[in-house]
Amino acid sequence: MSTAPLRRFLSNAQTARHARTYAREAVEAAVPGISEDSLADVQLIVSELVTNAYRYGTEPGDRVGVSVDAQPAGARVEVHDPARRRPRPKALGQESERGRGLHVVREIADRWGIDDRPFGKAVWAELTWH
Repeated sequence: MSTAPLRRFLSNAQTARHARTYAREAVEAAVPGISEDSLADVQLIVSELVTNAYRYGTEPGDRVGVSVDAQPAGARVEVHDPARRRPRPKALGQESERGRGLHVVREIADRWGIDDRPFGKAVWAELTWH
């Protein structure tokens, strides 16, 4: 569980964009001089997890919570939504244009998982800077 503050965003089509901006600002503030590649990795993870939360974990009027705990060695990202249903990576097909988000997170992150919360869940990912 992250000790970073949880930032809440109204769940809509713009949520991932706002969460990416927040993640970038949080990492840059915590780790001055961080590489663009590392920032891009955090933003991609945030984007994929927030998009899943928006599409599958919320209803109109719900909020998505995002926490970014960045340190000199790496970062932990958490995305909270009110649904109890746990996400699962989908089987990938050649023509599939959706369903790749958790596969992307699994490739970039060193570890990822899901924690149940009293009112939903948190999907988290940890990565070390390279």
